[in-house]
Amino acid sequence: MSQHRRRLDSGRPPRQSAGPRQSARPRKSSRPRKGARPRKGARPRRSVRAFLAWTVSASVVVAVTAEVMISQFGGGAIQADPLAANLTELPASVAGVHLEQQRQHMILMSVATKSFKVVGSPKTAVKPPPPAAPTSGGSPIVVSPPPANPKSAQAIAYRMLPQFGFNAASQFSCLDNIWTRESNWNYQAYNASGAYGIPQALPGSKMATAGADWQTNPATQIRWGLGYIKGRYGSPCNAWAFWEGHSWY
Repeated sequence: MSQHRRRLDSGRPPRQSAGPRQSARPRKSSRPRKGARPRKGARPRRSVRAFLAWTVSASVVVAVTAEVMISQFGGGAIQADPLAANLTELPASVAGVHLEQQRQHMILMSVATKSFKVVGSPKTAVKPPPPAAPTSGGSPIVVSPPPANPKSAQAIAYRMLPQFGFNAASQFSCLDNIWTRESNWNYQAYNASGAYGIPQALPGSKMATAGADWQTNPATQIRWGLGYIKGRYGSPCNAWAFWEGHSWY
């Protein structure tokens, strides 16, 4: 048997040692070929990271925006008016009602002042100058309207003569001679000696016995002058005769 095997073995070609057995199919490379489509369901790692970063950033922006909007538009509802809170705590009394009225008034005034416009400046009244004082002794003279017409004062005297028992037709000419030279029938005539008015009473305050308006009323001055002439001279013509000799009466 051993010989026979040897013969048989001698007729076969000797086997060559192939080393470790290799697989018949070559291993596929893990890298995809150029132009090959990726498998479905597989995402690149870079796209996943970008998606996560974008999601986190968007969440932060939304949270910040919501906080800002709440602080701006919802702040008025959250923050309460301290004055209104205090008013609600007050009992329904006169003081509480008064404070509420003042609060409403302040709100209305604040709204009104925002639309207030200055359209002009107020005009102040001009104060008239004080009346001129006399240059010498005597009572102060009150400035009044322009002197009356001498003819009107003469007419008053003519009508008043009979009240003192004088004949106007015969006595008026004498009276006219005196008072034309003394004051020219001007009820504002003033002399440095202190004499004043149509009859030139010295001082002028003497005529206050005939009326409180002795400084401005010709009739009051004429009434006092006729009484003075009657008591001192008896008549206007007697007074004129004295005046001719002394230039005063």
